[in-house]
Amino acid sequence: CGGVNHADFTIDGKFAIFTCEFQGSLVKIDIANRSVVSYLALSGGGMPQDIRVSPDGSTFLVAEMMGGGVYTIDPNTFTETGFIPTGIGAHGLYPSRDATKLYVANRGHDHVGGNAPNGPGSISVIDFATKQVVTNWPIPDGGSPDMGGVTVDGSMLWLAGRYDDEVYAINTTNGAVTKIPVGNEPHGLA
Repeated sequence: CGGVNHADFTIDGKFAIFTCEFQGSLVKIDIANRSVVSYLALSGGGMPQDIRVSPDGSTFLVAEMMGGGVYTIDPNTFTETGFIPTGIGAHGLYPSRDATKLYVANRGHDHVGGNAPNGPGSISVIDFATKQVVTNWPIPDGGSPDMGGVTVDGSMLWLAGRYDDEVYAINTTNGAVTKIPVGNEPHGLA
């Protein structure tokens, strides 16, 4: 698996699925036996980034940066079940605290390196139940939302602005964005 990047676990804790960024694929690992179960080459290839399991455990969602969207994967059959277009450079995935929505950080660039600031970055909101984008919040005057997290109370999504030397505080009710200059190309918030 070239470029092991992100991972999440099945609801029963028996397996983990990792993204292979430089191979355009996923790898499923048996946790108890610490062994590879199988690989899954994504139909569009590309550069899979973040991965999250749905709250009911039925679907894994995989951000695919070059394709500008999110693959849906059945963890039991380890097969692709669909693709949800979100925006240029789909990268980070963050479930809402009430487990009804998934926030997708669209970096605004579909490749790594040489990216100028103020790109067409945005946040797409996917409804877990319908697996559809219900809204898209652009970063005002451009930006590059990357990695971050949701506050404990679920009211704000905080994301690093990868190519813009800033951090974004996004209101999860209305998508209002506050930009906070920080410098030095932030990659993630933990």
